[in-house]
Amino acid sequence: MKILAVSDVESRYFYDYYTPGKLDEYDLIISCGDLSREYLEFLVTMARCPLLYVHGNHDESYDKRPPEGCICIEDTLYVHEGVRILGLGGSHRYRNGSHQYSERQMAWRIRRLWYTLRKSEGFDILVTHAPARGINDFDSQTHRGFACFLKLLDRWQPRYFLHGHIHKNYGVRIPQRTQHGATTIINACDHCVIEF
Repeated sequence: MKILAVSDVESRYFYDYYTPGKLDEYDLIISCGDLSREYLEFLVTMARCPLLYVHGNHDESYDKRPPEGCICIEDTLYVHEGVRILGLGGSHRYRNGSHQYSERQMAWRIRRLWYTLRKSEGFDILVTHAPARGINDFDSQTHRGFACFLKLLDRWQPRYFLHGHIHKNYGVRIPQRTQHGATTIINACDHCVIEF
């Protein structure tokens, strides 16, 4: 399965310079948040596959008008062709607004899914907006990762962890791929392709 992961920055390659058939090779598209509704609708219309998404910290407009044709996987274990995908969008709370959480609130969201995760014997891909604490994040409240994501990775050891929120232009040393135990962590800012 070939998966296109997108986040934060609308890829000019897939949008401004789109040519017919450019998205045909993908079996699934996953958005890690902070992309316009119109962009997601364009991708799902031009692709021949489903588009799954979680909310970023700037996706309040989705609350009134979610992207049409796309599937929200917030707080859900979604199974696509046998691949178990867990969605937990949002960022650390740094201002009033939806899709922002304290560490405690995010840990509670995970606890509510514990029975589902045990029943399914874990998951294969974790999809979030924010990174994990200490991996690809910053110390600022705005771009701090969640420590509870590390516990989730250590317990279930999924194959991939896809996140956004950390833009590539924030620094030259921001890696797109990182390894944490058995899990490959991918910053999907703009876009990234993975094989499953």
